[in-house]
Amino acid sequence: MKKSNKMTYVATGCAVMMVVVFVTLVYESRALSYLSSDPKVCITCHTMNTHYATWQHSSHREQASCVDCHLPRDSFVKKMVAKSIDGYNHSVAMTFGTYGKNLRVTANAAERIQDNCISCHAEAVAQMHENSERYTKFDDEVAMGRRCWDCHRMVPHGRTKSLLSTPDNLGVKEL
Repeated sequence: MKKSNKMTYVATGCAVMMVVVFVTLVYESRALSYLSSDPKVCITCHTMNTHYATWQHSSHREQASCVDCHLPRDSFVKKMVAKSIDGYNHSVAMTFGTYGKNLRVTANAAERIQDNCISCHAEAVAQMHENSERYTKFDDEVAMGRRCWDCHRMVPHGRTKSLLSTPDNLGVKEL
């Protein structure tokens, strides 16, 4: 066999092996599930189990999933960009253990959550906005001076986000 034929077979074999490894990696990591809006995708990371369990018992469970609150809802492209950035940041934090004892919302995510709260509760927010002069302003950057969770701290994840707050929910319950 000629040397060039051997190189062709070796190169083809390497390419096939790379494709097999890539497909196996995508399959084993359930990477395609991250394109869905299923809340169970969020608990592929063990630190999200209590967030999921407390959401399961909240009033929002029937109305909103994780992505409804945490991702932009105005465009598919913005949603996928935010999902990619958040996913990358989460994977780095989980890999290197840099997230601390409690997860903290980023400034960008806080804006998205606030916008989504307002879009779902527009009627109530409009009434509050009319009365906003009666409220003390905390933050000039935010409409009415406060974020929704300044008052609604326990919505939808409860007061404490630890395994102690959800002792009966160490496993995931089916919806």
